[in-house]
Amino acid sequence: MKKLLAAIAVASLALTACGSSQTDPNDDDTFTVGMECNYAPFNWQTKDKTSTSVSLGDGAGYCDGYDVMISKKIAKKLGQKVEVKKISWDGLQPALDSGEIDAIIAGMTANKKREKGIDFTTPYYSSETVMIVRSDSEMAGYNDIQQFSGHKVMGQKNTNYDTIIDQIKGVSHETPKATYPELVVALQNGDTDGITAELPVANGIVSANQGLSIIHFADGKGFDNDSSVSIGLKDGTRKTKFFKRVQKALDSISEEQRQQMMQDAVDHSPAED
Repeated sequence: MKKLLAAIAVASLALTACGSSQTDPNDDDTFTVGMECNYAPFNWQTKDKTSTSVSLGDGAGYCDGYDVMISKKIAKKLGQKVEVKKISWDGLQPALDSGEIDAIIAGMTANKKREKGIDFTTPYYSSETVMIVRSDSEMAGYNDIQQFSGHKVMGQKNTNYDTIIDQIKGVSHETPKATYPELVVALQNGDTDGITAELPVANGIVSANQGLSIIHFADGKGFDNDSSVSIGLKDGTRKTKFFKRVQKALDSISEEQRQQMMQDAVDHSPAED
């Protein structure tokens, strides 16, 4: 019996240690971040090495953009080196759950659904929700989302920018696309009349694609949508030392720095995908 109790105690300690490692992923010198590398100006993949980019390894080139800049600053404050993993949007939370990555820094908004499986920091950037349309369309002069009633509108799959479309009465809510490059092609081909986006993303798209325009909505005439983005950490880690250190590192980045980094990211976004 004594041997059995001892064995149980050892097993219990082993499980406790394992759980501690999972909830405080700060055991090594690497801060591993997941993002799409396909959501300029927040993140994009490139062949060119820059002062802000991070290598994706295995000859895959580099990931660059605002999220990469934020990740590097957080890692430096943590005393770690940053590693970026290119992961599809739908794969980000599973990668966080499994421990493949330490954080999601990918232009992700902390909504009620996501907060059930992810612990979010305070926002690291706040923006404006806009619509992108063809410049030669009648919609280029709209300033009220309800003017899009009867028109085709499309957003990115599994994001707020898809669900908010139903705020337009009588809208033709088109099947969402997985990435913004796909959305842009759909808009250019006439498969949709408008695509929803946050302003920095829209700025990058319009600057890279002639013939597209941004619709800014009048006060009280736009979407009811939270366009802030936050860092996602593993569920259940909010009270850990690691979460608090990440939040403290984020807090040390001034609003002026954040705005300047976003402007730099917009200025250096790729001209085409």
